[in-house]
Amino acid sequence: MQPIYLDHNATTPLLPEVADAMAECQSAGFANPESQHQLGRRARQLLEDAREGIAENLGADLSGREPDRLIFTSGGTEANNLALFGLTGALSAAPARIIISSIEHPSISQPAEFLSRRGWHLNRLPVSRDGVCEKGDILLFKTGPTAARSNSEKSGMSPFFPLVASVMLANNETGVIQPIRELAALAHAAGVPLHTDAVQAVGKVPVHFRELGVAAMTVAAHKFHGPRGIGALILHGGVQLNPLLFGGFQQQGLRPGTEPVTLAVGMHAALRIFAREQTDRCERMTLLRDRLEQSLLTAWPSAVIHGAAAPRLPNTTCIAFPGLDRQALVMALDLAGVACSTGSACASGSSEPSPTLVAMGLSDELVGSSIRFSLGATTTTEMIDEAIDRISNVLEGFRCRSPRDRL
Repeated sequence: MQPIYLDHNATTPLLPEVADAMAECQSAGFANPESQHQLGRRARQLLEDAREGIAENLGADLSGREPDRLIFTSGGTEANNLALFGLTGALSAAPARIIISSIEHPSISQPAEFLSRRGWHLNRLPVSRDGVCEKGDILLFKTGPTAARSNSEKSGMSPFFPLVASVMLANNETGVIQPIRELAALAHAAGVPLHTDAVQAVGKVPVHFRELGVAAMTVAAHKFHGPRGIGALILHGGVQLNPLLFGGFQQQGLRPGTEPVTLAVGMHAALRIFAREQTDRCERMTLLRDRLEQSLLTAWPSAVIHGAAAPRLPNTTCIAFPGLDRQALVMALDLAGVACSTGSACASGSSEPSPTLVAMGLSDELVGSSIRFSLGATTTTEMIDEAIDRISNVLEGFRCRSPRDRL
């Protein structure tokens, strides 16, 4: 049985055109881009062309008097850590306050909790039942010691002024898109730099860094059919960043280490392809996602689609099947040749309930029966139709069992 891959939010297959671009680069630009000889200069040119192309595709401006900066990293996790620790100067600064949403990826929430255990004051923005950050909770962005003291008496908030805020652009589990422009405007008015983790959004919907108004943004190539092992942190012009790594002068000393030319070229190629196909790809994935959802609601009428009333990524659906156990269901689907997940790939294997779904205020039954399907550029109508048949058969098998056997 040919497996049907519906876990593109975990990682995506490399597109053939991307692989070809990387192979060509490896032949022409294998040298260290810091080397001064001809081959090194050639590698440097390929790297900087890729950097500029990636920035242009994502709406960043690397030119002008105060240019944006694009720092290559090993992926989204490193970029998120660099943003949270680097924007706060946490390695050397006295404890202050940080703000994150209550639905962040572990590569944001865990570093924030690490700082919290070391005396930093951590505030989490709540979300609605549809998984959208509450824009009305502006107390967290209030400035000035008097305002902070009076607000802390009402909300339990720390009187420390926030040094950074971080809210993801689109949630990795539900696909719900967050009101980043509005939150960035609130943060900017308060003098608080806002970072956004755009890992799940880039390559699925158009993303324009400057239009979002954020101070920093994280991306990762393997989420949009590029290579694994490379991501980037984009910084708005004038934003100060402290390095986490030391030992070289590459990338202005903000992220030392030999730069991955071939991976950068692959990342650029994947973004070029998305830019060329984005309208058709978004429309097609929306139609396929809706087709899948409607069929599964028919197969299990009590099913609940999380975030259905909110703006969502066109490729993502998180569905609860009340009466079933999420891990048992994912295992049964795997045996039936359908690859999906119970949530974030970084939390795979954990029996803990999804922090995102818990933050949305959902019941234990809905949280415990939720699984995620995510589509990609390589998903076809035939794949979705075959997946619907396989999933429906698995659900029918559970329906025929006793309630005790379902769990």
